[in-house]
Amino acid sequence: MEPVRFVDARLVEEVLDFPSLIDALRTTFRAGGEVPPRPHYALPAPGATLLLMPAWQPGHVGVKVVSVFPGNTVRGLPSVAGLYLLLDGDTGMPRAVLDGTVLTRWRTAAASALAASFLARQEAAHLLMVGAGALAPYLIRGHAAVRPLRRVSIWNRTPERAACLAGSLKAAGFATTVVKDLKAAAGAADLIVCATLSTNPLIRGAWLKPGVHLDLVGGYTPAMRETDDTAIQRAQLFVDTRAGALREAGDLVQPLRAGLIRTEAIRADLFDLCRNTHPGRTDPAAITLFKSVGTALEDLAAARLILDRLA
Repeated sequence: MEPVRFVDARLVEEVLDFPSLIDALRTTFRAGGEVPPRPHYALPAPGATLLLMPAWQPGHVGVKVVSVFPGNTVRGLPSVAGLYLLLDGDTGMPRAVLDGTVLTRWRTAAASALAASFLARQEAAHLLMVGAGALAPYLIRGHAAVRPLRRVSIWNRTPERAACLAGSLKAAGFATTVVKDLKAAAGAADLIVCATLSTNPLIRGAWLKPGVHLDLVGGYTPAMRETDDTAIQRAQLFVDTRAGALREAGDLVQPLRAGLIRTEAIRADLFDLCRNTHPGRTDPAAITLFKSVGTALEDLAAARLILDRLA
């Protein structure tokens, strides 16, 4: 029996690149797989959650164990942490244990970039990053792999964190600015990416210019919001998976419960886009919105790519 491989965060960072991972996700969504509903368990710490995320395809089975501790930000620790276990699909024997924290950042950003490859305007060059947490630099790099970004604006409730992110991005070659006026920044951007833990809307639909693409990555519970109802009503809506978004995404669940939109307003998910059963953006003036809550199929695709490259 082959020994179980442990892939730490450093090795995940060394092995992955966004063009390859985006292609792997595209192939995986086209092929599909089995993804049972992920159970959520409330933990004793304030706002803390434990998630189990299984998925399988022929030959491969994987499960991610994730903890979400929002209070970790004040401790200087990631709010999301986890491990990923990859099993042989024919024997059930463990093949690898991977750092799930970094793997999650990579696959989340790659999924958003994959969606943007269908939904953002080809010439989108100005990205507004709302939120400056650990996921933000991955999202920016992911989108830069599919669109010609020339300018990145960053807004965060704590300006010092935005400045820190801006400094690291400038060192990586991005033209980056910290902004304080969120309304003005949102009205100027070609692509708005939100990755926050907000429970109140940050982006207002009245601010949005024609042709903008919104990528919503935070708001992973029904109580959380990153956009207001006007933004949801103005936009053409897309999701990573219908089942997950309609159950967990506050940006959709709340207006659905209020009767402001219907489930039919969701035009397509990543399965539809990757299988070419929906064309994505067809109107250059349309406002498009992609809501991501994450799926274990993305983790499986990333883990498989990593193990293939380490073989």
